[in-house]
Formats: sequence, structure tokens, C-alpha cells
Amino acid sequence: MDQPAQRSGIRLFTVFILALFGVVLLGGGIYLATLGGSWYYIITGLILLLSAYFLMRRSITALWLYAALMIGTVIWAVWEVGTDFWALAPRLDILGLLGVWLLVPGVTRDMGQTKTSGKAVLSGTLGIAIVVMVYSIFNDPQEIHGTITNPQPQTAQAVEGVDPADWPAYGRTQAGVRYSPLTQINDQNVKGLKVAWTFRTGDLKTGHDSGESTNQVTPIKIGNNMYMCTTHQYLIALDPATGKEKWRFDPKLKADKTYQHLTCRGVSYYDENNIAEFAKSLVHKKSSSTQCPRKIILPVNDGRLVAINADNGQRCADFGKNGEVDLQKDMPFAYPGGYNPTSPPVVTGTTIIIAGSVTDNFSSKEPSGVIRGYDVNTGNLLWVFDTGAQDPNAIPAPGQTFVHNSPNAWAPLAYDAKADVVFIPTGVGTPDIWGGDRTELKERYANAVLALNATTGKLIWHFQTTHHDLWDMDVPSQPTLAEIKDQNGQMVPAVYVTTKTGNVFVLDRRDGRAIVPITERAVPQTVKRGPQTKGEHYSPTQPFSDFNLAPQQKLTDKDMWGATMFDQLICRVSFKKLNYDGIYTPPSENGTLVFPGNLGVFEWGGISVNPDRQVAVMNPIGLPFVSRLIPENPDRQKTARGAGTEQGIQPMYGVPYGVEISAFLSPFGLPCKQPSWGFVAGVDLNTHQVVWKKRIGTIRDSLPNLMQLPPLKIGVPGLGGSISTAGNVMFVAATQDNYIRAYNVSNGDKLWEARLPAGGQATPMTYEINGKQYVVIMAGGHGSFGTKMGDYLVAYALPDTK
Repeated sequence: MDQPAQRSGIRLFTVFILALFGVVLLGGGIYLATLGGSWYYIITGLILLLSAYFLMRRSITALWLYAALMIGTVIWAVWEVGTDFWALAPRLDILGLLGVWLLVPGVTRDMGQTKTSGKAVLSGTLGIAIVVMVYSIFNDPQEIHGTITNPQPQTAQAVEGVDPADWPAYGRTQAGVRYSPLTQINDQNVKGLKVAWTFRTGDLKTGHDSGESTNQVTPIKIGNNMYMCTTHQYLIALDPATGKEKWRFDPKLKADKTYQHLTCRGVSYYDENNIAEFAKSLVHKKSSSTQCPRKIILPVNDGRLVAINADNGQRCADFGKNGEVDLQKDMPFAYPGGYNPTSPPVVTGTTIIIAGSVTDNFSSKEPSGVIRGYDVNTGNLLWVFDTGAQDPNAIPAPGQTFVHNSPNAWAPLAYDAKADVVFIPTGVGTPDIWGGDRTELKERYANAVLALNATTGKLIWHFQTTHHDLWDMDVPSQPTLAEIKDQNGQMVPAVYVTTKTGNVFVLDRRDGRAIVPITERAVPQTVKRGPQTKGEHYSPTQPFSDFNLAPQQKLTDKDMWGATMFDQLICRVSFKKLNYDGIYTPPSENGTLVFPGNLGVFEWGGISVNPDRQVAVMNPIGLPFVSRLIPENPDRQKTARGAGTEQGIQPMYGVPYGVEISAFLSPFGLPCKQPSWGFVAGVDLNTHQVVWKKRIGTIRDSLPNLMQLPPLKIGVPGLGGSISTAGNVMFVAATQDNYIRAYNVSNGDKLWEARLPAGGQATPMTYEINGKQYVVIMAGGHGSFGTKMGDYLVAYALPDTK
């Protein structure tokens, strides 16, 4: 091909691309404008079409028009989203690349003498766009840069009955603080951490398991032993110095694809010879003759509670029936996996307190969400608290059952040993997304924190975090107990209740009084698009805490995102078509945007509190979901139970609707809301103000075609919690990329990161043995979260010095 023909071919190709992009943007822009959205895309489409026309005529006007479009787009983009690199990228990437292409000699040749000035102007506007993008990398408006100045005392507060070197409970203590007084690993040397040992459990997901198979365990460590549970609830004892297996116990879990959850977050420990002094009065006065003075309490997903000798891995034969208690006893509509204990129970001097999850959104005939207390030595039932019963403490008589579909408590519980009070985080009674038939009794204790006497199960007080929940806004995390200053400067015992909405309710744990102000605010009451929901009603107000980690109060179409301006446009159109008027917008047949979404701002990882410094660290997320009600077909046949997921189409048999729940994604599978979707944050508990907040995570493990690009920090969702230490270090994994990271507690600076062999959807822990501190994380992945599955328990430590 001769050179003129080649130049003509390049120009024609460019004309075609300009015209194609112009038509797409013009058509989509008109549709968006009719929905009340931005007119930018109409203007851009017209300019691209005009540029194509003038380029076809070999007129330099094409370059001038395009230069005007570029500078106009930069101004519009900064006006919409400020200097946010990831928000600017889809607004400028395609136009920027196309602008560079227009400077190719084969495109502009034969345009006459004035082409030089046109190319210079276009080059200048492209340069401005590049400068703005570079500036935005270092000036992120979503991040907060501050320093927590509260000093760390030289000696950390002692916790009675807990060796500083140990991590004897899921949250280190049953108060759920996730804070260690160890300082060997600190903000100065953490960058030197190396893998000390790796243990592989051998327990991998099988083809018979549910899609929600996960590895969420936080091991516990007492003395010379570490204990962990696996996806299929193998209990394994390890040497914490070497990671070598000592023994394992197999509870013979009978799981299949119908289980909505297949996971074990942890186990609990009891030692009758090492009970805190203030709790000894609670222990049976008669000396125990139990076969297992030291025992591990293992929740099993098919509805059992098993006690195992902590020394040798044998069943405690005198506990229940051959070492186990049947949690399905007196359950209505009982079936394997229907009542599913996934979190470690609270263990007091006398009592094991256990709760569990109930299958969401399948039917109105599901098991009860009852909370129960069992004798720690015999396994005998001591008390019940059935959240749907008129008398919640009434134990069913022979032939009777607990109340079906009553609100459950699937997250870990917390325990105040001094007061002998257990704090229960509850969810909504299933089905979750339609509640027209719920009675006041069934909602009395839903979406709440309950303070119960741990020995009797009697209610002391309760606080509801969401009224008449239609969005699956369970209280998803272990409450955290700490002593803090109230508004009058007095030290008070507080409980921190983290929620999916982002509200952190700070309550006096003696009476439930608000320490940080809580306001009841009006929330949306109507379905604006599509038919009204049959038989439903809405709470006129919802409680909001002044301590709130939600990314923002209300989304607009400016917050929509994409890899390019085209899928961003689609997301803006989709956003405008959904029902959305802020948080608590009612579900609808049309489809409702739920933000914060089903994963919440906080999930089961909770927060870490350093009571010595009055500091909290956390890793909140923000990812919108869409819920769409599906009118019931009266002729449909009941299908088999689901395939282990809380997303997709869920039938909600027994109510007028099914529901489809999905993440709000672009055609490329990216979230339609602009990043960040995940942060780490530090809060001064003297003021409850966020002092620093930083994005966490990259898309390295989310998009295979981008794996070779630099792992740029974008801020990705995470499932799992953080811990902190007196060494001024926060450790967290959780994110969709396979890393564990360390941050400076005072200012949020990233100090260290290490690549994990699989997804780290778990909360780490730390301990000391033989004078050496270790940090341990389960890298096993999460089935429905899409991270790489595995069976790795990885321990890090500083190298030995010679």
C-alpha cells in the first residue's frame, strides 16, 4: 500500500472511531438526560461527531474542537469529583488516548499549514489533563491525613486471667478488643517481618460444598498450644513455635451444597483452674469431677456443639451425649444447616452461651434464632433467650418448640466478666427483605444488641440499631467492650456496636444509655419507581449515631464509575433508573439501590480498640447492592433448598415476594460506585473523630488481564477484621487482593505488606512464645467473595539476631 493510501486508511479509521463514539455517547446521553442526569455526554457526543465530520474534510477544525472538548472535560471532571485519581480516570482515559491518536502524523497530514497550531493546542490540553491526573495521585480527597497523639503508657493494662503472651479468645479477650500488649514487633521494625512457618490444614473446598464455603478462622493460643478450626470444622492443635500439628479432631460434619454457610470463625477455651478471680464466685461451689478441666468448645455447622479435651483431642464424654449437644433439639422446621453456628461461643465460669445463623430468605418456615446457655461441664441446658417469644426465657415444654424465624445472632458475642453480662448482636428474622407480616413481638429484639445476665439469661437492657429492617442490616460484628470517657469526662464502661449501616453506637454497658449522641431521623417512605410493595409498611425514622463510618450519606450519579466513560455512562443510567433516595430506601419491584449494601460498612471483623491509648482502628467498606422484589407466582412449585449463597434469586416462600440481590456492577464486572470501596481508619476515642483514613488494597487479584500492571492502591472491599498492638502497629488482611498489611496506628502510614498464598478473609492474631512474637493469618479464601481458596495458616516473625 502506498503512503497516501495508508494515510487515508488511518484517517478513515479515526473518523469511524470518532463517529462511533459520538453516536454511542449522544444516544446514551439523551437517555440519561431524560432521567434527569448530566448533559455532558450529549455535548461530548455532538463534538465527537463534528470532529469526525471535519476530520473527514481534512479540516484543522477537528483538532480545535477536540482540544476544546479535552479542556472542557477536565474542568467538568474536576468540578464533579475533585482531584480523585480513580474517579477522574474513566472521564479522561478514552478521550486522552484518542487525543494522542489524533496527533499521529498519518491522521493530520494534508490538513494544511495551520495543522501545527492545532496540534500544539491539542497537545497543550492533553498536557493539562496529564498534570491534573498526576496531581490527583498525591492529593486524594477521600483520604484523611492526621495523627493520633494519645500516648502509649509504658505498661499496658493487665487483663486478669489473660497472659500477655497469649491470645486465648476470638477477640483476644471475650471483651472483643482485638488488642495485644506485645511490643517486640513495633512500628520501627515491622518492615522486617518474614514468614516463620506455614501450616497447611489439608481441608479444601470440595464439589459437594456450598458456594459460601470460607476460611474465616482466627486461631487462639494458650501457653504452648494453638487451636484452630477449618471450613469442615476439623479442630487442630498446633505447636505455636513451629506450626507443627499435635493432634486433630474430626466432628464428621455432614455438609452439602444446601448449606448457606460453611465456615468456622473460631473456637472457645475453658480452663477451670484459670478462671479470673472476679469470676470464680460464678463457678459451681461443688468441686468439678469433669473429665475435661481444660476443654475446647467447637461449634459445628450441622447444628451441634462439641466439647474436646484441650490436652489430647478426645471427646469430653461427660459433656452432653458423648461430648456433644444437639442444637437442633426443640427447633421448629429443623433441617441440617438450617440453624448453623458459625462463630465461637462465649464461655464463662459456669456457662457456654451459643447462638447461630438461620438460612436467609428461603422461607417463612425456618428454625428459631434462639440463644442458649449450657452448663460448661455437663452440657445441660441452663437457660434460653428466644428473641421471638412472648417470654423469651421460657424453655419449651415436651412437644413444643422455639418460635420459628425469630431473629438470630450469627456474629460473635462479647462478655463482661466483672458484671457477668453477655452482649448479643442480633439480626432480622428471615425472610429479610419483606416484613409486612412481622408482629411487634417478632421485631422487638431484631437488629439489636441485647445485654443479658450470662448466668440466668435474663434481659438487662437492649438497644435496636435498625427498625423494621428490610435491607439485611444485621448487627454483624462482635461488640467491643472498653472503658472510655463520657461527655462529662468520667470513665464509664462502654460497648461499641458496629453496624452494616456504618453507625457505631457507643452505649453505657450498665444501662444502654447513649454515650455518643444518637438521633432518630426521618428516612424514605415511598417507592417512587414501579408499583408499591403489597402489604408492606416502613419505619418513619431510624437511629443515627454521631460516630459514623459510612463513606458518605447519599450517592448521586456523579459517584458512578467504570473502566471507561462508556460503562460509566451505563452505570449512571442504571443508577437513575433504580429507586434510591438515600439509606433505607424501601425495596421495590423496580429495583432499589441499597447503600451501604448487604456486606455493610462493618462486617463480622468488627474493630480493634487499644484501651491504653483510647484509640480504635478499623477497616470499613462501602459497596452498593441492588435488591429487586419478585412478585410470587402462585402456581410455582417449591424448589429444593438453595446452593449456599446470600446473593442471586432467593424465593422467600410464604411471603408475597421473592428477591434478587446482587452487587451493583458495570458491564465489565466493576462496581458502579467509584472507588474507594475499602479503607483503614484510626479514631481517637476521646472525641470519636476519625483522625486518619487511607485506602487499602489493589485490583491485582480481581482482574486477571491487569495482573501485570503495577498494583496501584485503589481501595477494595474486605471481609475480616483488624488487630492492633502496643507496638503502635495495626495488622489487617481481609481485602480482595491477597495481602496482609501493617499500618502505623498513630497516622495510618503503611509500614509493611506481604503476599499471601490465598485470600486472607480472616482476622489475624498475635502472640509470644519462647520470647518471640508472631503474627498469624489464615489464608484460605472466601467462596462467594471470589478470592483464591486455600488451606494456609501463615505465621510471621522478625528474623533471629545473631
